[in-house]
Amino acid sequence: MQKVSATPTFAKIAPSIVPRLDKAVHRLSGGKFMLSQWMLPSLFLTTTGRKSGEPRTTPLACMPREDGTFLVVGSNFGRTSHPAWTGNLLADAEATVEHRGRTSAVRARMLEGDEREAAWSALLRMWPPYAQYQARVERQIRVFQLEPRGD
Repeated sequence: MQKVSATPTFAKIAPSIVPRLDKAVHRLSGGKFMLSQWMLPSLFLTTTGRKSGEPRTTPLACMPREDGTFLVVGSNFGRTSHPAWTGNLLADAEATVEHRGRTSAVRARMLEGDEREAAWSALLRMWPPYAQYQARVERQIRVFQLEPRGD
């Protein structure tokens, strides 16, 4: 699956299919499963739309960390533009995540510099196709850490 997901063809097709399948499986399973979780740890991220002000929910691969945070990657399957959810987080860092049936409030922080590089290395060990995604695009793929909010 990693080889297939690293191809440009997958990048063209997956964005319109994978999120819909994730949402459908999630809904049909009563919130217990998502399709992507069989390949990678996954969550649903709900942001506030920066233009609409409406809640926007996106299924994403994630890297859960021992400290209760999550890393998420704005790879957009190696497409040229940043995914909308990353812009939403830059405009309003407060969001919610649903992971393994548990919903929690988080605050997003885009990682930069050495902190981003360390996270990127860990993410590449988890999912090597991220390297192919980055090689296809001129933009630097955004990496966020989602931290629990204490409110």
